[in-house]
Amino acid sequence: HLIQASDVAHTMQHWHIYRKWNEKLFGELYLAYVGGRAEKNPADFWYKGEMGFFDFYVIPLAKKLSDCGVFGVASDEYLNYAMKNREEWERRGQEVVAKMLSQLDERPVQPQPAVSSVPPSVSTPANDDADFDDDADF
Repeated sequence: HLIQASDVAHTMQHWHIYRKWNEKLFGELYLAYVGGRAEKNPADFWYKGEMGFFDFYVIPLAKKLSDCGVFGVASDEYLNYAMKNREEWERRGQEVVAKMLSQLDERPVQPQPAVSSVPPSVSTPANDDADFDDDADF
């Protein structure tokens, strides 16, 4: 359970920590969609997806962590944060998604560098050793 918890730890911390990492993931997936590297727009499913994520993964995991006491008294705190974040997401999630989407749509699209099949040039040993002092004591 520890590996799973580390992967979703942001969901079991204060709302602003959860929001920060949630926004980063949403932005990454949205830009992949806009750039043609993803088939689905995350804005279409993000609100409901987060609800299900809390209900069927995060909160059950937090309960298991609390039951086994692996983090001592902090285990209960993680469960409480997960449940509060779920409640807050239910209340404000749609507004949050709209705001994230608006902020991303306002950003200028950065052109992606072309992927080259030619490997970068390889420097020669003569160039690499230009500043090397053979007589230096090591």
